[in-house]
Amino acid sequence: MDISEIPIDNRVIEIIKDDGIETLYPPQADAIPIIMKGKNLLLSIPTASGKSLVAYIAMIHKLLQKSGKALYVVPLIALAKEKYEELKKFEELGLKVGISTGDLDDSDPRLSRYDIIVCTSEKADSLLRHKISWLHDIGVLVIDEIHLIHDATRGPTLEVLIAQFQALIKEIQIIGLSATIANATEMAIWLNATLIQSDWRPVPLSEGVYYKDEISFENGTKSELAVHYKEPLFQLVKDSLDKNGQVLIFVNSRRSTSSVAKKLTSVISDTLTDKEKERLQGIVDKIKRQHAEQTKIDTQLFICIKHGVAFHHAGLASYQRRIIEDYFKQGKIRCIVATPTLAAGVNVPAKRVIIRDLWRYDPDFGMKPIPVLEYKQQAGRAGRPRYDTFGEAITIAKDENQKNQIFQLYIHGEVEQIYSKLGNQAALRMHLLATIATGFVHNIDEVYSFIDKTFYAYQTESYSLHGTIDETIDFLKENEFITIEQDQFIPTLFGIRTSSLYIDPLSAVEIKKAFESSQSTTFSALSFLHVISSTPDVRSLYLRKSDSWIEQELEGLEDELLIKPPPAYKPDYEWFLSDMKTAFLLNDWINEKSEDYMISKYGVGPGDIHGIVDTANWLLHATREIGRMYHFESVSFLTKLLLRVKNGCKDELLSLISLKGIGRVRARSLFKAGLKSVHDLRKVNINQIAQVKTIGPRIAENIKRQIGEESKFVDPMLSEFHED
Repeated sequence: MDISEIPIDNRVIEIIKDDGIETLYPPQADAIPIIMKGKNLLLSIPTASGKSLVAYIAMIHKLLQKSGKALYVVPLIALAKEKYEELKKFEELGLKVGISTGDLDDSDPRLSRYDIIVCTSEKADSLLRHKISWLHDIGVLVIDEIHLIHDATRGPTLEVLIAQFQALIKEIQIIGLSATIANATEMAIWLNATLIQSDWRPVPLSEGVYYKDEISFENGTKSELAVHYKEPLFQLVKDSLDKNGQVLIFVNSRRSTSSVAKKLTSVISDTLTDKEKERLQGIVDKIKRQHAEQTKIDTQLFICIKHGVAFHHAGLASYQRRIIEDYFKQGKIRCIVATPTLAAGVNVPAKRVIIRDLWRYDPDFGMKPIPVLEYKQQAGRAGRPRYDTFGEAITIAKDENQKNQIFQLYIHGEVEQIYSKLGNQAALRMHLLATIATGFVHNIDEVYSFIDKTFYAYQTESYSLHGTIDETIDFLKENEFITIEQDQFIPTLFGIRTSSLYIDPLSAVEIKKAFESSQSTTFSALSFLHVISSTPDVRSLYLRKSDSWIEQELEGLEDELLIKPPPAYKPDYEWFLSDMKTAFLLNDWINEKSEDYMISKYGVGPGDIHGIVDTANWLLHATREIGRMYHFESVSFLTKLLLRVKNGCKDELLSLISLKGIGRVRARSLFKAGLKSVHDLRKVNINQIAQVKTIGPRIAENIKRQIGEESKFVDPMLSEFHED
């Protein structure tokens, strides 16, 4: 179907054509008549088959008819940024595009000005909790990666979000997008949507198994590789690079990503020209400029990137992952070794995908085979539209028997069906409180009726959930989130605030108990860092055999703790130590321990540290707000602690840290140089500031600009030259 045949404003056609799109793919052509009629759609087609374009056309078509707003929901912040950038091109039509992924206790009033809003599922859910009026104007709701309803962590939020929008806005058009859904018909019926399901790909995918210097493909063909290395992975990478292709390698652990990438440097470096090596050094320099504090992990990454390969996992900082993804897309980085999180994230395709590991360690069950769905997501990254005529997804077998098993279980295997994860009390207590606090339901019959509209109820008999619902309502009543008068649910101030803070009600209970147990008006930072680390909203750090130091550091600190340790013989004592380990990490962070020190001490990566810090910020904000109700004397202390956690610094740096571009490392350098406040910075000239370690001319000029003094750095050497 020619793009010009879409019955939509010609300006939209021209914008799409400017992206180099002249014709629609077959699944897109099938979907267009459905979305143009305003009907619901479930589009289940492979990665890079143009799902997003279908959703964009549906939104723009509706908006140009002056039909309200459009909400585009994604699971990850990185994906939200990607979709936002893609949608910005439609602003020339007079539409405004906004993005919101941040503070879950913020109603974000600026969003009312936008026609298209891109956000994460958690942010969309939090907006519903704040009863934002413009949400009733949503005409199109797009749910990207809708198969994540099966995910135990974010699935219930996604499911409740869809059910609430269906109930709130009768004429809303819902578009669900996914690469693979085994039971797509079931989901389409629940959504009251037309299903478009296809295996068609713009770049044909060949799945195969490498064994004995030969790749056997699913269609029966074979490809023999020239022997360069004994190691199968090296062989496959060398073969890919010789054919001018990029490579994505998926492994099962973070440690493997860096060790494999390091081993591949010699293989890849030999294929690079001097100019390419110069560009790669430029990438390293860019990453260094982004962050003043360098770690051992950074050093490992820089060495790899200089040789054309990078490793990628959740332990890296988000800016590092983003730079790696961007330069891989540009073809400058030739190979990425990644954990499976990359397959579920932003669109980073390669000509060849190598799936080295089909087994992964599970702390409860030991080594387990990965799901077929996960394998298919990784394989689906093979083949770059507009660049490749085909893509290859290759696994590696150790013997003939394993080769046959891979074909049977993965290449020809059936993807697992998707099931709702709403039927547990942890998910229900959070979402039922929200529906009561917002006035969406008022009594038990309305709760049952709402649950009847969920995917859980479609898949099972909803009455099977009634017992769990009743237990959850009892929990909310006993812990004073709601009262019940004449069978009507009435949210308390505590319940309303907990819901809007977007925390697990059990976390709120733990925080409230901590305040009630306190007999003091003075606290230590560790007091509250331990409280938040003990809540279910914080995933505490794994306890290692080498972590005996935790009990040693605990000695003499028990009086500071608002939650007392259980006896050592109790089963939950290990959980307490795990929470304590997380609290100690946060305490080291605000006392300016280096990231390298914490990586070594806690067995984490920079991304883990920043992830824990982000969660701690959110929980400390919630703690301060609950403190306003139950322990007002703590509010001032918590406000300062919140700033310290956000910036990772001691009290004395809070003045300097308020300046943009000045993190804890640069602030400490200024402080050591005697520039301890904004007032001190005003008293010295720009050259003195520039000479401070980690500052330099550019940042010095930025500092002077922020304090209201426009000043240019003058190089003393150049100044002397001109005088001569």
